[in-house]
Amino acid sequence: MPSKIQLADRPVPIVNILPPIPLPVEIYHARLWAAAVCIQRAGYDVLAIYGDREHSANMAYLTGFDPRFEEALLLLGSDGRTKLLVGNECMGYTPDPVLNIDVELFQEFSLLGQPRGESRPLKTILSEFGLTEGVRVGAVGWKYFDGKLIPADALDIPAYLAETLRDICGAGMVRNATTLFMDAQRGLRITNEPAQIAQYEHAASVAAAGVMNVMTHLANGVAECELERYLDSRGLTLSCHRMINAGDKVKRGLSSASTKEFKTGESFVVAFGVTGALTCRAGCVGKDEEDLSEELRDFYPKFASNYFDVISTWYESLRLGVTGGEVYDAVEKVRNKKLYNFAVNPGHQLHLDEWVNSPFSLDNPVTLESGMALQMDIIPVSAGPFCYINAEDGIVLADEELRTTLEKDYPEMWARMQNRRAVMRDNYGINLDESVLPLSDLAGWLPPYALNLSHVFVKG
Repeated sequence: MPSKIQLADRPVPIVNILPPIPLPVEIYHARLWAAAVCIQRAGYDVLAIYGDREHSANMAYLTGFDPRFEEALLLLGSDGRTKLLVGNECMGYTPDPVLNIDVELFQEFSLLGQPRGESRPLKTILSEFGLTEGVRVGAVGWKYFDGKLIPADALDIPAYLAETLRDICGAGMVRNATTLFMDAQRGLRITNEPAQIAQYEHAASVAAAGVMNVMTHLANGVAECELERYLDSRGLTLSCHRMINAGDKVKRGLSSASTKEFKTGESFVVAFGVTGALTCRAGCVGKDEEDLSEELRDFYPKFASNYFDVISTWYESLRLGVTGGEVYDAVEKVRNKKLYNFAVNPGHQLHLDEWVNSPFSLDNPVTLESGMALQMDIIPVSAGPFCYINAEDGIVLADEELRTTLEKDYPEMWARMQNRRAVMRDNYGINLDESVLPLSDLAGWLPPYALNLSHVFVKG
C-alpha cells in the first residue's frame, strides 16, 4: 500500500567534506592473494586483467593503479606472481613498490605516434611469464555475458590481446573471467573492507558537497556552465561525466553542462560521481507548485510524491539476507505505474566504478550481504508530460561483526553514520534496518522544488 507522503519544512542538510582515508598497502596484498586463490578454484592458471582510462576498477582494486591516457595489462598467476605492462606515460605512475609487482614497458599501450622501439614483443613477454600451449587463462575486462545476446564465452578485452593469448595458449584455453570480480553475489569487488568503506564515505562527502553547492546556487537565468565550478572533486577521479542539465536538455540525461539557462517551471538535474560515490538530485526549478506549468500542476506533485514513496521503500527494504528480487518486488508494489517507469534497475552495487552489477531485478536470487555497498539509483521515466526527479546516494550493509569493527576502528565515521540514520528517521520518516549505514549526508533528502530546499518530502 502507498505510504502517506507530505511536504514539510526540515533543516537543509549541512555537508562537510571529510579528510581522505588512504588504503593500507596490506589490503592490496590481501586482495592479490585472494584473487590468486580464486584463480585456482576457478580452474585457471593465469589471469590477464585489462584496464584503460574508463575501465580500470578491477586493476585498481588489486594494485591501486589505474592507467592514465593509456592501456595496461596485469598478469596474475595462481601462485601469486604478478607482472604489469604499461605504456610510455604510465612508467612513472605505477603501484606502490612494496607490492613487488614487476612492471614492464609495453609501448603498444601508448598513444599513437609515440615511440615504440624499447619494448619486447607481447608474445615474448607472455611466454616468459609462463604462458604456453595448454595454459588456462582467465581474461578480465569489465563485462561478462550470459549468452542471450552475445556468446557466453566472448571476451571483452581488445581483439589484439585476445588473439595473442589464444594464439599462444589455444583458442579454447582463454575464457572470460570477469565474473570473478563482478558477479553480483560472489565477485571479489562485491564486498568491502572497513578501510574501503571509509574511503567511500570520504567520496560520498565530496559528491554530496558538490551537488549541494550547485543546488544552493541554482537560480532562474543562471547557465549550467556557471554552476560547473561548484563540483569540486578534491583530486578524486571522476566515475562518470559531471551532469548539470536544465529544461528539455534533462531528457538527454548524461549531457555535460552547457550555456543553457535554468528557467522557472522547468526540470533540472545535477549528478556528480567520483570513485566510490555518486550523488544526484533532480526536480523542478521553482518554489512550489504555483511555479509549474498548467500541464504539470496536477501531474508533477503526484509523480514526485510517489517517487519519494518508492525510494523510501527501497531504503526500508534493505537488510541482510533479503534477495535483490524481494527489494525489486517491494518497490514495484509501491510504484504508480500510471505515472512512470524505471529507466534501469532500481539500484545497484557500488565500488570504484559507479556501477559494478545489480541484484535488483525481477526474481533475482542474489542475497544482500555484509560489506556490500549499494547505490539508491532509481531513475523514473514519466508516463505523462515530461518532468523529472531523482535522489541518488549510497549505503553500506554491515552485520554485527562489521558494525563493531567500524565503531572501534572508525569511531567518527560510525557516529556520522548513526546521525544520518537518525536524520533519515526523524526528518524524513525513513526507518532503516540496523544493518543499513548511509554514506552521504544527503541520503533521503528530496526537495521537489530547487528554489525551496527546506521544503522536502516526509513519510507521514
